[in-house]
Amino acid sequence: MPYYYTIREESEEGRRTARNLLALKQKLAREIPRRTVTDTLLLATWNIREFDSTRYGTRTNEAYHYIAEIVSHFDLVAIQEVRDDLRAIDQLRWLLGHDTWDYILTDVTEGRGGNRERMAFLYDSKKVRFGGLAGEVVLPERYRGGELDIPRQLARTPFVVGFEVGWFRFMLCTVHIYYGESVAVDERRLKEIQELSDFLAERAQHEHAWAKDLILLGDFNIFDPDDVTFEAIRNAGFLVPAGIQDLPSNVPQNKHYDQIAFFAPRVQDQLGDIEAGVFNFFDLVFREQDRETYIPAMGDAYETTSKGEPRTDAGKVRHYRRWRTYQMSDHLPMWVKLRIDFGEEYLEGKAGPSD
Repeated sequence: MPYYYTIREESEEGRRTARNLLALKQKLAREIPRRTVTDTLLLATWNIREFDSTRYGTRTNEAYHYIAEIVSHFDLVAIQEVRDDLRAIDQLRWLLGHDTWDYILTDVTEGRGGNRERMAFLYDSKKVRFGGLAGEVVLPERYRGGELDIPRQLARTPFVVGFEVGWFRFMLCTVHIYYGESVAVDERRLKEIQELSDFLAERAQHEHAWAKDLILLGDFNIFDPDDVTFEAIRNAGFLVPAGIQDLPSNVPQNKHYDQIAFFAPRVQDQLGDIEAGVFNFFDLVFREQDRETYIPAMGDAYETTSKGEPRTDAGKVRHYRRWRTYQMSDHLPMWVKLRIDFGEEYLEGKAGPSD
């Protein structure tokens, strides 16, 4: 449970935050399975938009409380778009409980495509153990047709980390794939997905792989499961359960940007009917009908464009819709529940065939 000590009941913002947190807790309890100590792993991926920048003003304490409440219902969360300034993720960790929650993250990815972003894993250290493996993916050179092929590196460096939870030892790779053109198939986006998926599948099968189970998750910027961009993941040998394929994860819920894919024989048998979902928070917090409440927080930019022109009523609505995604996100968190207690299988192997 996150800490609520900084919520001030003497302010309207504080009372609103408390009311909304109560509603969030109820919805999370209905839609997200309850965390267990040893039996299951609740794994999530969430692109938290510009975490954190001042492009649309400062992220409010109210928003941090909502984000922390959502994250606290999972055991391990891959977070994309963590920026170079670490105060945002440090504040989130403090709200969750810095003595129990921990993170591991990359350095900043430079270059225009990198957007000075980091990849991060945030996890409850009482349950999840960092296994010692951590590396940013660099695609190797290969000979193709007798010629040396030097691949173009991914715009944002993927991050592979080894974790252990109960009986389950696995590698987790988080990505934020290049977006490019606003079309279903951007050539660079497709190439990034193809080359990364092939490389990771090969790495998981290597005799000296840190673990044989690999989960690939994050923001792939895939428009639809029928696109060749999605097919590239499956062609490499990864399995994306049907229960995940059917979950659009952007705020309008018409794109399948986020995915969780498995190259994981240890959990293969449970993927057919896996519990999974996306959590839509905007029906409870920063709602459409709450726009006037947040006019003071939006400041002058709500009334006036960057060119100094007054906004129309429609322009104010558009500004609020965009502003609220910089408070929460333009992506919804996606999650899966995995069974991780393999004790019975282990004992059956030891016992041998029954008489």
